[in-house]
Amino acid sequence: MAARRAFTLVELMVTVAVVALLMGILIPSARAMQRESRNAGCLSNLRQDFVAIDSYRQQNGGQVPMCEFLPVVTDAGVDGGLPNAMKGFMPADSPSWLCPGDENEESVATGTSYVYLPGLLRYTPSVQVDVVALIASFDPATMTLAELESVRRQAEARAMTEFFDREAATYPLLIDSEDRHRRVGSERNGVFVDGSARMAELRAPPEPPPGGEVP
Repeated sequence: MAARRAFTLVELMVTVAVVALLMGILIPSARAMQRESRNAGCLSNLRQDFVAIDSYRQQNGGQVPMCEFLPVVTDAGVDGGLPNAMKGFMPADSPSWLCPGDENEESVATGTSYVYLPGLLRYTPSVQVDVVALIASFDPATMTLAELESVRRQAEARAMTEFFDREAATYPLLIDSEDRHRRVGSERNGVFVDGSARMAELRAPPEPPPGGEVP
């Protein structure tokens, strides 16, 4: 019977080196594939969320929804935010409100990974000055607080609808609340008023000239 030949120390070291080299190649590739998968899932989720927003607009004269830019967690549960505003069109607990790359516990608690920019930009001075002037034109003695709040929301919705329709290619409706997609350029995804989902950047809105509108 022929004697079995054992591995030599050199052969064993070469084998370990080859395995280490392969692992060094495969692990980054696997991570890159995971990032790409999460990125694709995020874009898909944003497109689904846009369907809810678009359905709302079709039933409300083309106006964008008006709500807080992010939900808040209260003792009574999650309050405000786009998922709750859209629950008649998309369940508030739909997985599409969460980015697959989001590992932030706060996002899970609030139910969304995305900032709703119309709910944020409505607080710009140029919008609020017009809103306050409009509310001041009503006699508070003839209106309830709920009616005045409705007037304010409608005025903000009109202003944000005009702004986002005008800046359709620049400002997304929804955008990742954090940098989650490592790549060249922006690390956030967003969905725009035309329904396209792609890389996006948070930019400050243009300042209007005194006494005029944004050109």
